[in-house]
Amino acid sequence: MEYRDYYKILGVARDADQDTIKRAYRKLARKYHPDVSKDPDAETRFKELNEANEVLKDPEKRAAYDQLGNNWQAGQDFRPPPGWGQGFESQGGGYTQMDPEAFSDFFETLFGRGGFSQGAAAGQDFYSRSGRGAQRGGNSHAKILIDLEDSYVGNARTITLKHSEFDADGRPRLQERNIQVKIPKGIMPGQQIRLSGQGEPGTGGAAAGDLYLEVEFKPHSLYHLDGKTVYLDLPVAPWEAALGATVRVPTPTGTVDLKIPPNSRAGSKLRLKGRGLPATEPGDLFVVLQIALPPADSEAAKAAYQQMAKTFQFKPRAGLGV
Repeated sequence: MEYRDYYKILGVARDADQDTIKRAYRKLARKYHPDVSKDPDAETRFKELNEANEVLKDPEKRAAYDQLGNNWQAGQDFRPPPGWGQGFESQGGGYTQMDPEAFSDFFETLFGRGGFSQGAAAGQDFYSRSGRGAQRGGNSHAKILIDLEDSYVGNARTITLKHSEFDADGRPRLQERNIQVKIPKGIMPGQQIRLSGQGEPGTGGAAAGDLYLEVEFKPHSLYHLDGKTVYLDLPVAPWEAALGATVRVPTPTGTVDLKIPPNSRAGSKLRLKGRGLPATEPGDLFVVLQIALPPADSEAAKAAYQQMAKTFQFKPRAGLGV
């Protein structure tokens, strides 16, 4: 996937105010509109302009995009940083009135379906809200990262959310706020926590909207997740796998004793029933055996390996026909 420099596409500086961005877009959109332009690349260019404007006209998406930094070059191979979009508060989803098919993979990854703060209000234009009369505040959406262990026990966390607004000069300015969040036991990635009255303020004395927090899990050094099922790669010594053993194994709720059957192979899965994510029907935890080889880093160790070679006459590549 290629990085897209939206400022370069519109021909504006990174610190351009909103009026400058608006003028640049309108000028170039008229020039490259497929109905009037004779440029053979007009349609492609027009789509690029619309996509750049979609991001830079919105203070939330623009501020998030700016967090990627300015060291990227247009066309450079790009992958979003871990935890992309986490903590950015948004009043809508990635798309406004445009056809989602008109956007690039770059936009789709950062702001589209499943991307930056995709919420129930997708399709609402940031600039279409009216301030006249009493009106309930809009709902806000954000992604947050929690620890896997938080889902096992439930927890209370202080979360820092970032949102952007235009300053007096028409440039986006990041603001932060801290909120207290109760993490429900058994919550899964992709599920939402609703905080009533924590969204956008209402007008004319009307109530504030709600805040929806979409939960994702931080990468874990030990475990990985598939639905409610948790997996742990467990290193075992060759003799533990061959002869069988009882070993101490970590789980998200504490260590347990696990019996390894004799003649276990690398990749074998041992099931710990009900030790996956909590639920009415809790998931399981699978321990995946990985054979760890001792290093031949001494004369005695080398001699032991040489003796093994003589004892076993083992041919690991016999099935390859070589």
